[in-house]
Amino acid sequence: MKNTTTILKEKLTARYLEEDKPIKQNKSTNINVLLNRVKTDQLNEVRKKIYFSAAASTGLILFGLIIF
Repeated sequence: MKNTTTILKEKLTARYLEEDKPIKQNKSTNINVLLNRVKTDQLNEVRKKIYFSAAASTGLILFGLIIF
């Protein structure tokens, strides 16, 4: 005959030993969010190109002034 305390302990520990079943959720994407992200990425690329060309032009002008 089992002791009631061991039965109680088994019941309490069994609750914590059960693994949680993963809940399957359908993933959905909002097309507007993706389009806005593409638009901001394109604007950032254009800004980077402008900054780079401005820095390169400034460097060439300074190099030209120093040499000549």
